Amino acid sequence: MHMKKKKVKLGVFLAGTGHHVASWRHPNANPKANMNIDYFKGLAQTAEKGLFDLLFLADSLSVAKDSHPNILTRFEPLTLLSYLASATSNIGLVSTASTTYEEPFNVARRFASLDHITSGRAGWNVVTTSLASTAANFNKSEHLEHSLRYKRATEFVEVTKKLWDSWEDDTLIIDKETGQFIDESKFHEINHQGEFFTVKGPLNVSRSPQGHPVIVQAGSSGDGQLLAAKHAEIVFTAQENKEDAISFYNELKSHLAAFNREKSSLSIMPGLFPIVGQTEKEAQEKYEALQELIIPEIGLAIMGRYFGNVDFSSIPLDTPFADISLPDNVDSIQSKYDLIVKRATNENLTLRQTYQWVAGSRGHHIAIGTPTQIADKIEDWVNKNAADGFNIMPALLPDSLTDFVELVVPELQSKGIFRTKYESNTLRGNLGLDKPVNQYSHNF
Repeated sequence: MHMKKKKVKLGVFLAGTGHHVASWRHPNANPKANMNIDYFKGLAQTAEKGLFDLLFLADSLSVAKDSHPNILTRFEPLTLLSYLASATSNIGLVSTASTTYEEPFNVARRFASLDHITSGRAGWNVVTTSLASTAANFNKSEHLEHSLRYKRATEFVEVTKKLWDSWEDDTLIIDKETGQFIDESKFHEINHQGEFFTVKGPLNVSRSPQGHPVIVQAGSSGDGQLLAAKHAEIVFTAQENKEDAISFYNELKSHLAAFNREKSSLSIMPGLFPIVGQTEKEAQEKYEALQELIIPEIGLAIMGRYFGNVDFSSIPLDTPFADISLPDNVDSIQSKYDLIVKRATNENLTLRQTYQWVAGSRGHHIAIGTPTQIADKIEDWVNKNAADGFNIMPALLPDSLTDFVELVVPELQSKGIFRTKYESNTLRGNLGLDKPVNQYSHNF
């Protein structure tokens, strides 16, 4: 008997002119991409042409003068996704929303609305917000520390799900003759009282096509993994090498049983930073051209944020990274901190080499090569249970996305590990996920 081939799931992480820190300086970059809706419409349609499961928009609630141009100015993501909904038909539309600086009712309402607008293609990337500077934009003097952010996040997601379930599927009657608009027995106050939230409900948006928009989560710390194991259906993660990815994959999947979940109910999708060329030489030249555009001060500042805003600017660039004194712990993205230190130490990287790697890909796996080589790597990681798929992070937009769709996707299809047409017009359908059972329904 032949083993059924595991299908690859693909997302595309859209970010301004591309994920490389110097992408905006490239001659092919659109200088006004960030606030150009036609530009994003073109990217979305290219991704849908490539049969991607989803496109993803991140968000930030705080900027500074040294923030990357992709972050300095950007659309509010759900507003942009609502526009992109009318320009696409099948691809999932996923956005970040913060559990630290939002309220469950608002988040539940917006994502349920997006799910209706897209006819069942919405997804919510649950984040706790790592940047402490965000507090000052929300009438707060202090940022919640890491463990409290995750405790709040766990309750936040529980409340949001209750609100999505406050309408059962057939609550709406709308009988003009009798005058009955709803079945009141299927319209529920949630009356939640917890440590962080007191919410009465019900939501003022009816049950959405997917029941719940797909839940995505991106934290790889211990707290992040537990939140993901309980609630997430997709996990985005940064895994720089296959061995670490396998370890993370196995660890996270092992937590699912504690919540009575099957391993297939959660897809782990590491970020992949592909540089595609018709030859290895061409691919390497594309990568080096981008690397040469990195301004050292910018690269060092970006890396410094992963270490609690350490100032690396006074340290000679040829200093071995292992020789640099670093804080033991930071109330930031702990998994990124650990990832950077591990690789830089193991490979004896200098400060220059480290910031170029970090600033260029932000710790995600870089794949440089021909379409066949990149497709082989994707297949290998999925077959070895290092990933269920990948969140593709195009280095330069739109060029890198076009290269992937036109060159790599056909290679994946020829291997029989990626779809040749969409299976469904909902995100859950394309991911092979069931519609959640309504927790207030008496029909189960």
